[in-house]
Amino acid sequence: MNYNLLIDHTLLKPDASKDAILKLCEEAKEYGFKSVCVNPGFVSLAKDALKGSEVLVCTVIGFPLGANTTEVKVFETKDALDKGADEIDMVINVSRLKDHDDHYVEEEIRRIKDTCGAHTLKVIIETCLLTDEEKVRACKLAKAAGADFVKTSTGFSTGGATVHDVKLMRETVGEDMGVKASGGVRSHEDLLAMVEAGANRIGTSSGPKII
Repeated sequence: MNYNLLIDHTLLKPDASKDAILKLCEEAKEYGFKSVCVNPGFVSLAKDALKGSEVLVCTVIGFPLGANTTEVKVFETKDALDKGADEIDMVINVSRLKDHDDHYVEEEIRRIKDTCGAHTLKVIIETCLLTDEEKVRACKLAKAAGADFVKTSTGFSTGGATVHDVKLMRETVGEDMGVKASGGVRSHEDLLAMVEAGANRIGTSSGPKII
């Protein structure tokens, strides 16, 4: 297995500089990572920096809280795609999920997937804030809405990916949907554990070190 192609090489810190993003893109090209994952304001820069390579540009929507309105998330998605994003990682509305407003959560994901069209949509469910029942429900809603992946974490809340959560998510969505482990994956051992648990994409800022 080419582990390099599992990695979304990530830099989402609020104080990230233009030079740091350009370095991220150079590393992604050097190592042949699947994508770089950057904040929306850096999508155009990353797209230009990666021109001529096979590395994709991934960005985040409703990040990191997921508390924006659906309309704002849809606009943000369209804007990111217009600027060159290839993949979208959206954060669900965690409050709505916890309030059992499943229709809202599913419809929001569906509207964003409709906006994405053929572009890959990953749904961040922020596992550290959820019970196992809520994790299962979130995964089922994402699958029903047509999303391509479910993703554990933003990396900006109280915890990141765990083997338990990745296993649970894989069991819930089956083999036809992607599972992305993100947050706290910093070593080769971490990556292997997540892959063994069922992840087929890894979000990490430690890609070169892991490889």
